[in-house]
Amino acid sequence: MSKILVAYFSPTRHTAKLATNLSKVINGDLYEIKPLKMYSASDLDWTDKNSRSSKEMQDKTSRPSIITADLPNIEEYSVVFVGFPIWWYIAPTIVNTFLEACDLSGKTVVPFATSGGSGMGKTNDYLRPSCKGAILKEGKVFSPSVSGNELKKWAENKF
Repeated sequence: MSKILVAYFSPTRHTAKLATNLSKVINGDLYEIKPLKMYSASDLDWTDKNSRSSKEMQDKTSRPSIITADLPNIEEYSVVFVGFPIWWYIAPTIVNTFLEACDLSGKTVVPFATSGGSGMGKTNDYLRPSCKGAILKEGKVFSPSVSGNELKKWAENKF
């Protein structure tokens, strides 16, 4: 079986719950994508066009800094699940920062997300350029409390 990494970004901890559950049911290693500067509640206020998250998402080339000292050795993995909350119908640009920090050549990348009500939108369109040399699979939005059986069934069809 392939060695699997479950990487996630979760400023409000909803995606963390989902990622932890996924890593358990597929026996994957868990890694949190941590911003160099943590997000405050006001940073995450999507109704404020001047909030940090709004500004980052308005500029699709934005690449918020992440803590790289503990990046996993991607060479060890053949499949990388990457989780995040959906922001403006795509992945937060910090996810691109993580993907671009890794050599994903020959890897399978599978996005998964949490959302307050939207689907994956154009997530893969914006993630694809950050996944050079990788096979980028279609992702799915889940509730943080999805059953382990449902997650496992979905995930096993991705690798």
